[in-house]
Amino acid sequence: MMCYLIAKDENIPGCYALKTQHGRHLGEMICDLNQNAPHSGIQIVTISRPAAYGEYAPYRFVDTEEEFRQKVLSM
Repeated sequence: MMCYLIAKDENIPGCYALKTQHGRHLGEMICDLNQNAPHSGIQIVTISRPAAYGEYAPYRFVDTEEEFRQKVLSM
């Protein structure tokens, strides 16, 4: 099932978003990002469709897991 992985810094408008799939790999990636995030104000969540979650807008979509990881670690 497709979903979007979202990284939101509570102090900055908008978020980074990566289109991905549910599963073990996604769970492991979320755990890793939560452990290595530069500060505790970063929220990592999955959503079904960006249009339904206006509180995360504007969305900045990235193309790869590595690009998403780099963006989160530089927040």
